[in-house]
Amino acid sequence: MSNALHDDPLVRLAAAGDTAAMNDLFERHRERLKKMIRMRMNPRLQGRVDDSDVLQDAYLEAVGRITEYLADPQAPFFLWLRKITGQKLIDVHRRHLGAQARDVRLEVRHLRAPLPLASSVSLAAQLLGRLTTPTEAAVRAENRRLLQDALARMDEMDREILSLRHHEDLSNQEAAQELGIEESAASKRFIRALQRLQKLLGEAGLTD
Repeated sequence: MSNALHDDPLVRLAAAGDTAAMNDLFERHRERLKKMIRMRMNPRLQGRVDDSDVLQDAYLEAVGRITEYLADPQAPFFLWLRKITGQKLIDVHRRHLGAQARDVRLEVRHLRAPLPLASSVSLAAQLLGRLTTPTEAAVRAENRRLLQDALARMDEMDREILSLRHHEDLSNQEAAQELGIEESAASKRFIRALQRLQKLLGEAGLTD
């Protein structure tokens, strides 16, 4: 893959064993990777598994494989890190959930690299954000139920594109590469998913 990745001095320094360069590279993408972990971690593991532990495992894996990446970069550096982090998250699911983690529903098969599924439960929680006062908690609990029901009625690919673009902050180009589709198709899919969600929320009486 011939692109500017070859000219990134930090990548080259990290591949040469420069720890500070590798730290800087990882810190550059830490928050986006955290968002992915929080979105895709099974709700049963929330509070039991720290996302920092998953990130640490991903960092160590990336350190050991960065020369391999530099020799033949098939994706932007962030997407490469995201793939490694997703693999570590799958390992966490298998370790804590056992046989249940092998259910194909836990992995998104249409992604270029299988990752734990962004469920309607997780996506609804992230879209609504955090609760504050008890009154808001009661209102948001109902809104969360309505939003979760609407998301559950959507196609899996629609939920994925919403997660990638809206929550994980992937660009359209990055989302297209992750889904293995053209950028124009990813853009259209995202717009259709937003329209579909808006329609379902309107039908449920949740329009704000």
